[in-house]
Amino acid sequence: MYKLSLAIKSLTFRNLAIALLTTSLLSACGFQLRGDYLLDDELQTLYVSSTDVHGELTRLVKLNLTRNQVKVLKHSKTDIPELRIISDKLDRRTLSLFANGQVAEYELTYSVHYQVRFTGEDAQQFSFELYRDYQDDPNLALAKSRELSLLLSEMRTSAADKILRDLARIQR
Repeated sequence: MYKLSLAIKSLTFRNLAIALLTTSLLSACGFQLRGDYLLDDELQTLYVSSTDVHGELTRLVKLNLTRNQVKVLKHSKTDIPELRIISDKLDRRTLSLFANGQVAEYELTYSVHYQVRFTGEDAQQFSFELYRDYQDDPNLALAKSRELSLLLSEMRTSAADKILRDLARIQR
């Protein structure tokens, strides 16, 4: 019994040591969780405009830029790059039906189109689509409505992250 207890303690200590060593190595190599994007020096100050000034995507993009130490201007200046969110829209397509003909599952498509304009240059156009499946149940309309709202919020958050990743890839 004593040997079994000693073996368990040894195994626990070994697992703890491995976890600590792995964490130390990841920290030492500069690994960080998502969120920090290395934007070009020209993009450290940016004007963000949108057709929907008070839209959720615009708010999330500005928030992500601010979190990444980018100065977001309230008013446009001629010598400052501009990120213009042209459109974001949600479409849905029926994937399957219940036996009674009601929709059982949708595919949600969130489309985003935006551009980045540098002083004296043509705008660089970007667009992408995000896809999610959504199962509908007419018997749980309120719960499914809330689920759809959360899913759309998550898609907007993913879109804002994608915009920042695209900005980090811009080479001039």
